[in-house]
Amino acid sequence: MAAPTVPATASSALVAAPRFGSLAGHGDHDADKAHRAVQRAQSILEDATATARVAATRLEAATAAMPAAQTKVAVSRGAVAAALAAANTAGRRANTARASYATIAVDYDAAQQRFSAARGKVDEIAQASYMGSGLSRINVLAAASGPADMMDRLSIVDQLMRTQQQDVNSLLLARRDARTQQDKAGLARREAEEAEADSKTKLAAAKQAQAAAVRAREALRKLTESRAAAVRLANSQRAAVLARYQAARAEEERVQAALRGWSAKSGEGRYSGGKLEMPVNGWKTSDFGYRYDPYYRVWQLHAGTDLAAGGGTPIHAAASGRVIRAGWNGGYGNYTCLSHGRIKGVSFQTCYGHQSAILVHVGEYVVRGEVIGRVGTTGASTGNHLHFETRFNGAPRNPLNYLPRCLC
Repeated sequence: MAAPTVPATASSALVAAPRFGSLAGHGDHDADKAHRAVQRAQSILEDATATARVAATRLEAATAAMPAAQTKVAVSRGAVAAALAAANTAGRRANTARASYATIAVDYDAAQQRFSAARGKVDEIAQASYMGSGLSRINVLAAASGPADMMDRLSIVDQLMRTQQQDVNSLLLARRDARTQQDKAGLARREAEEAEADSKTKLAAAKQAQAAAVRAREALRKLTESRAAAVRLANSQRAAVLARYQAARAEEERVQAALRGWSAKSGEGRYSGGKLEMPVNGWKTSDFGYRYDPYYRVWQLHAGTDLAAGGGTPIHAAASGRVIRAGWNGGYGNYTCLSHGRIKGVSFQTCYGHQSAILVHVGEYVVRGEVIGRVGTTGASTGNHLHFETRFNGAPRNPLNYLPRCLC
């Protein structure tokens, strides 16, 4: 895309940051949008200074990245709040679990003490039995002086045995209670440990979220600064860019004057309408027509269609005709024009800009499909492509009206 006409007058006000629509999305989607925005800026400003193009590229990239950065800041703030809430909840759960374990541990110690005391009494009974206390009870009964004394002595022995049995039962109950309290204490301890670990994990997540939020805010700050710097740089180039635009306008007028009224000689062109041959094997990157430069507030005409292709790709004559221009032409770089005769009384020409090499000379007759040059990026160009024009009596018209619809 090069050498556009600049028919509109530029505003005298300093360029302001252009207003762009919201670019929603994340990740690769955001990167794609930023890439397209940069390409759009470069295509609009091909006739501007290199510094102005750098400023516009930075401005577009920063502006395209801004919505995602702002979203990231908002999301990170929410993540911090959620992480802190989770950490606080986990901390309270851990405190409750520790307190519960402490209470249950006290109950377990008390139960253990009761079990130890009951076991001591049973041990004493067992020891007494081993030492012959059972025979002593028989001797007590045998020494009775009579039936009444015997009954009294039986009552005493029975009471003694019931007491011993109660001690044994107490031991069994104490042991069961101790085991129950031990199980509760173990469970409470595991819950406390799990709650403590969960609390530490949640706290670490909260710290990570806070660090991410800090990074997101810093990235947004840098984007804001980059955008402001790009606006300042664009402003500093205003006079130089407008001068370039005026030069491009004058250049386009010279081209039209040189081609206007071209009188095709007999046999110079055999094109009588229909679709032209594709001049290059590539893909369309920019359309014909007026477009607005939001940085310097200038309307400009892009006089052709841009077809991107690798440097050195062959350029073919779209139709048979006579070479009427072949050489350097300002913003067009290496520029060739062919005359194809007249259509309904109006002379018809095709032109080819930004070539890396011109392979024909003025006055030479070429046939449709013949290689006439190589794709390049000479003149006002930001990358390898062919700037292809269709002109009637020198005035540009949309090439897509004359090329195959498939552009193939």
